[in-house]
Amino acid sequence: MLRPLALAAVVLAFAGAASAEPDPARGRELIQRHCGGCHAAGPSGASPEPAAPAFRELHRRYQPEMLAEALAEGLLTGHPMMPEFRFREEDVRSIILYLDSIQTRRTGALRP
Repeated sequence: MLRPLALAAVVLAFAGAASAEPDPARGRELIQRHCGGCHAAGPSGASPEPAAPAFRELHRRYQPEMLAEALAEGLLTGHPMMPEFRFREEDVRSIILYLDSIQTRRTGALRP
């Protein structure tokens, strides 16, 4: 009888984690860990790799929210130095919140 209860507890724990609220701090952590080696991943500073655009300037090309599908399904680029990234849905939402929060253009931002 304990086994079905233990299994139910594990299932509920995973279900709760999957529906966690997006967290921009988690997005910042992921961006800095996976992208900060080449891109300026914060609200200031230069990109370590001069050809890599600063993430705070993404709005010049597109709104950060437009990256959601690419982040979830696999972000591919036309240059060989950038690895493919694929993030979980809850991490994608956190990344988008973080990226939106650092954009230099605040007028018309997706979130206040």
